Amino acid sequence: MARVKHPSRKKFLAKKGRQTKWAPFWTIPKKYGVGKKVHPSRHTKVKRSWRRTKIKG
Repeated sequence: MARVKHPSRKKFLAKKGRQTKWAPFWTIPKKYGVGKKVHPSRHTKVKRSWRRTKIKG
């Protein structure tokens, strides 16, 4: 990829980068109940890794 990225491309990549983060820790008791131990990545909307899945666009 080019060293200098077009602003629209950079914005696109930034959005995709934010979507791959885990859900906040406080959402677990809210969704599953107080005593439940669940990993935050379990209910993250979009799961993507730079190794596994490439971005089309």
